[in-house]
Amino acid sequence: MKNGTMNDLTRFAIFAGVVLAMPLWLEPLGANYPDLLQKFAIYGIFAIGFNILFGLTGYLSFGHAAFLGIGSYAAVWSFKLFTMNAIPAVIFGVLFAGLLAYVIGFLSLRRTGIYFSILTLAFAQMSYNLAYSVLTPITNGETGLQLSQQDPRIIDSLFVEAGAGLPSTNLFGMKMSGYPGFYFCAVMLIICFFISMRIFRSPFGLMLKGIKSNQNRMNYTGLNTRPYALTAFVISGMYAGLAGSLLAVTDPLAGAERMQWTASGEVVLMTILGGVGTLVGPMIGAGLIKYFENIFSAFNNNVLADIFSFLPDSVSEVVVSVLGLFVGSGWHLTLGLLFMVVVIFLPGGIMEGIDRVISKFRSSRQPVADNKTVSSQNQPGE
Repeated sequence: MKNGTMNDLTRFAIFAGVVLAMPLWLEPLGANYPDLLQKFAIYGIFAIGFNILFGLTGYLSFGHAAFLGIGSYAAVWSFKLFTMNAIPAVIFGVLFAGLLAYVIGFLSLRRTGIYFSILTLAFAQMSYNLAYSVLTPITNGETGLQLSQQDPRIIDSLFVEAGAGLPSTNLFGMKMSGYPGFYFCAVMLIICFFISMRIFRSPFGLMLKGIKSNQNRMNYTGLNTRPYALTAFVISGMYAGLAGSLLAVTDPLAGAERMQWTASGEVVLMTILGGVGTLVGPMIGAGLIKYFENIFSAFNNNVLADIFSFLPDSVSEVVVSVLGLFVGSGWHLTLGLLFMVVVIFLPGGIMEGIDRVISKFRSSRQPVADNKTVSSQNQPGE
């Protein structure tokens, strides 16, 4: 038990150190600018929360974008009505997403398998259409919810005199843009990872794994599994709401596009790519997809031509024309090929590949250690 606790503490310390040092070790990859770092942290939270539901219970939700969207809307309304401080916005985003998750989960969890997935997709699309049209007075429709100088901001008006331009989001005076915004999101990611780790190791987490393993057998024993699955669904939705509120904290606007089915599908890809049911895998998958989206999409034929300018012109043109299909606007093709390779050869995701490498490294070192032990035993006089 002590060894397990120590391993968890070590894993948590390493994770926290890697996250906080992201601006340093991502610099050689050209991915250390604040906006992208914020996306890494925010979508890492989104994927870790989704993994609590999908990875532990096996329930595949195609509607988590609804919670991401409502978290953003709640945060922006907090900025408009109360204060530009990030803390109340985060709290409102998590609470409203949790409430919506309870309603959707209560109805959707009456079914399992593909029927559950279709129900969550239907609810997410309903939420998207409501935000886009019917709830326009609340969501501002296709324009999106934004700040304005006429917003009351009741709490801020009591202590701060309104300026000429639009105010910035802050954390007790510190602006939530640039690297300060990233580190605020990074701290939230570290906290979310710790909570996820404790859930995985808890009796509650074991119950969720039992649901994934054989829910019918658990029901036959007289155990009601629905409250456990509903709790996991709500927690997962609250993670998504936190991610949505952080999107609004770093960029104070909210639009219905965050509720589209493509956003729900993206978090599924992140989790599967990194490794379903693993602690760190979803974060790796989220970082990889956002890296492809923001870095690979920026490559064009001119950039490729500069990179391969050392080649003869005839060869360079062929190389650029071929590679141009996989970068720039074609970055989805590269991501799709990567996803196919992972699913075919590493069903457990990237984390399975990492585990294989570590196991192979350990097995290659083991015979050397054994030989040294045998030779030391055969030394004369011992």
